[in-house]
Formats: sequence, C-alpha cells, structure tokens
Amino acid sequence: MVAVDASGATRVTKPKADNRQARTGWMLATPALVLMVLILLVPIILAGVLSFTNYSLGNSGFGWVGLQNYERLFARSTYEKMFVATFTYVVTVVPISVGLGLGAALLVHSLGRIGDIYKTIYFLPVMATLLAMAIAWEFMLHPTIGMVNRTLEMACGTWLEVIPFFAGGCADGFPIWLGDRDYAIWVVCFIGIWQGFGFNMVLFLAGLTSVHRELYHAAEMDGARSGWERFRLVTWPALGPTTVFVVTISCIRAFQVFDTIEAFWPQGGGPNKSAYVMMFAIFEKGIQQNLIGIGSAITMLFLLFVMFLTLIQRWLVERKVHY
Repeated sequence: MVAVDASGATRVTKPKADNRQARTGWMLATPALVLMVLILLVPIILAGVLSFTNYSLGNSGFGWVGLQNYERLFARSTYEKMFVATFTYVVTVVPISVGLGLGAALLVHSLGRIGDIYKTIYFLPVMATLLAMAIAWEFMLHPTIGMVNRTLEMACGTWLEVIPFFAGGCADGFPIWLGDRDYAIWVVCFIGIWQGFGFNMVLFLAGLTSVHRELYHAAEMDGARSGWERFRLVTWPALGPTTVFVVTISCIRAFQVFDTIEAFWPQGGGPNKSAYVMMFAIFEKGIQQNLIGIGSAITMLFLLFVMFLTLIQRWLVERKVHY
C-alpha cells in the first residue's frame, strides 16, 4: 500500500491484515513446532550428548569419555557382528521384498475383482502382530516337531525314489534353523520378506491405479504389443515416485527389525551373535544392561546410517524418476 505523508513524499506501508494473518499462522503452527522439537530434536540431541559419556540410570553423576564409546563399536568383535548382521538383513530383505511386492501388485491388478482375495491373503502378515507371527514361526521351525523339517523329511522320502542324488543331503539330517549360526540370520531375513512384501504390494497397487489407460493405448499404437514392452515403457516409468517411496520405507523398516529377534533369542541376538542387529544391540545395552552411553552411541550410528542411505538412494533413484 502506498501512502503520502504531509510533506508530499510517498512511502510503502504493509497492510495490517497481512500482519494479522502472519501472526495467526505462527500461532497455529507453534504447537506443532513445539511438539516436533520436544519429541524429535531434543531426544536426538540428548542421545548425542550421552554418547560421549559413561552415564547409567540410577547413578548420581557421569564422566565424559569422549570418543571411547565409538572406538569400542569399531574395535570389538561383538559390534563387528552387529554391523554384518544388520547390513546382511537390509541388503537381503529390501530388494527381494520390493521385487515381490511389485510382482504381486501387477498380478493382483491384472485379476480384477478376483484379485481382492489375493490382496487380502498377501496383506495378512502385515496386519498380524509380528511378535505373534514370530512365535508361530518358532514352532514351525522346531527341529523335531516343526512343520518345516517334517515337510522336508516327507519330500526327501519322495525324492529318494525318483532322484538318488538327494540321498546324501537327506542322510545328513536337517538343520536346527534357530540354533545354527549359519542359518539364523537367513531365517530372520525370510520372515522379514514374508512380512514386508504385502505392505509393498499395497503401495504399488496405489501407484498402479494412477497410471492412465491412455498411456497403454498410445504405447500400443507406437508398437508396444507385448506385456513386457508395456511394462518397460509405461508402467515402470510411471511407478517411479512410488518406487522411491517404497524403497525408502523398506530401508527404514529393515533397519528397525527387532521383534523377531527378541522373540527367537531374547537374551543373545542369535547363536554366536549371528543375528545381533543394531536395534537389538540398542535394547540390550541401553535397557537390559543399563549402559546408556554405549547405547546412545549405537543409536547415533543407527540414525546416521539410515539418514545417509536414505539420501543416497533418493539421489540415485530420483534422477531417473518420471513424474
């Protein structure tokens, strides 16, 4: 607004309505900002500070130890196993669950109304409590009475009659899935894939509904006749934003694996620490052993890994995303 004073000079004045609108906006946003600071930023700052101390709950004081907690994470074999188990789980579960979720979404989407039945079946592991499912899997993987080994035993009996090559493998006996360090982390990976790909399927189904049918007609007029060509030229580029979101969420969920390991091995993180992932290490050090300092150090590394990998994958994938 332009105003003229007594001397004839002009000056620009800001309308009072704009000031009131700005104040109203800040008043409405302040509660959310305060909650974000208290719930998100303050705990991260406190964990960062405590990671440089030897603090434990119940002690009247604590001492500053500098980088000693972080040096222990990279010097001891226990934490080396923690990194190996965590990244093995993430690298295995994320691509397989994303691929299976995409395949299941394409299959269900092509079935029409009948696909709702399969959609419900695939989504059941997501709706069920993972702790209860872990207990059910523990019974199924029992070395003597579990359904998995009993099924393998029946299959061996059938294969031996047809293919003698399987005689040696069947004679060696079946593994103790949860008690063998060579199989423990892979059992956890299998359950993570089984539990996660249904969630990814639903996200991809939401993305498929936004793909316009006119794009397929245009691609067909340009010579894209087969289903693979339609998928490569239309479906996959259109699912770019959905794929970015699914991969990001899958990475974060994979780093957060805890319930299955707590249900299978509540005191150890697997045989010989073979399934000792970062979330279980945070729980063991910070809660069970009351070592808040080292637990906070693991937490900060956990946040750093999640943030770094998320930014890297977004930078790599979004460069080829079709919006």
